[in-house]
Amino acid sequence: MKSVIFSETGDPSVLRLVDREVAAPGPGEVRVRIAVSGVNPTDWKSRRGAKPGDALPYSEVVPNQDGAGVVDAVGSSVTGISVGDRVWLTLAAYQRASGGTAQEYTVLPAERVHPLPDSASFDLGASLGVPAVTAHRALTVAEDGPSRLHPGALDGTIVLVAGGAGAVGHAAIQLAHWAGATVITTVSSAEKAALATAAGAEHVVNYRKSDAAAEIRRIAPGGVNTIVEVSPAQNAGLNLAIAANHATVAVYANNGGDTMSLDVRKHFSLNVRYQFLLLYTVGDEAIRAAVDDVTAAVRDGAMGVGEESGLPLHRFDLAHTAEAHAAVESAVTGKVLIDVAAVG
Repeated sequence: MKSVIFSETGDPSVLRLVDREVAAPGPGEVRVRIAVSGVNPTDWKSRRGAKPGDALPYSEVVPNQDGAGVVDAVGSSVTGISVGDRVWLTLAAYQRASGGTAQEYTVLPAERVHPLPDSASFDLGASLGVPAVTAHRALTVAEDGPSRLHPGALDGTIVLVAGGAGAVGHAAIQLAHWAGATVITTVSSAEKAALATAAGAEHVVNYRKSDAAAEIRRIAPGGVNTIVEVSPAQNAGLNLAIAANHATVAVYANNGGDTMSLDVRKHFSLNVRYQFLLLYTVGDEAIRAAVDDVTAAVRDGAMGVGEESGLPLHRFDLAHTAEAHAAVESAVTGKVLIDVAAVG
């Protein structure tokens, strides 16, 4: 089979297309024939490392955490998954040298393999994973909010999604809208505003064209309950200005800087909670809950990808995985997908 690997950290040029044997699944494992692989910022950051040439935990690594395809073989002691099932994957490359989805077949623990509803495309399945599970966690960490999402779970809640045109922001808009929240998002251009609106945001604020705090306060006079935050350092002042009492700021990235300053006394008065989250260490229970709820949202038709759903797709083939990584690293607007194999 064809696999993409890297054996040292560095820029996209360290990625190589090679031939490898197809592995058999062991006990508790499932082999999936990959149709589409999704690329996320975490994938290029893992490939790049702290500096070029850093040692890897394995002699070679197959990149990409997310993907979708069809179950090809099932190991012993696996239940609930059968050959021929359409599936989407989570954390495929996490702590596994050969688990990544940038290859024709991958063997994974069964708990990382999830049913993909028949109504969903492989493109959608490969776009869930990191963005959707992260978004779910961000929407379920509020002090007085739900721990699970379903229609009505966020009724009466005001959610602000910072950067609604990104992959996590896009998923957060769709999940929050499905769960009944009023969704506000901030964007930096008219193009991104159109995408956020297509994703389901009721209110879109272009922070380069208006006073974002004043505009959000006009929409939500009582303040915002949950803020899904991608740029905490840049947005700390804005978040304080629009936070409701007992608001939660769920931080999933550090775009714009690794440190931030907070006015402690003003946050005291509003009982604001900052919740930082990292998918790799968030815990199995949170991931299982997210997978179940995201799959339900997909089944309900609440999740979508493509320009018409607010997330343009950029396609590459497996031989051009390096270019796919470079596109994500350059912060292209939309979702980068790799077509791996034609799977029925």
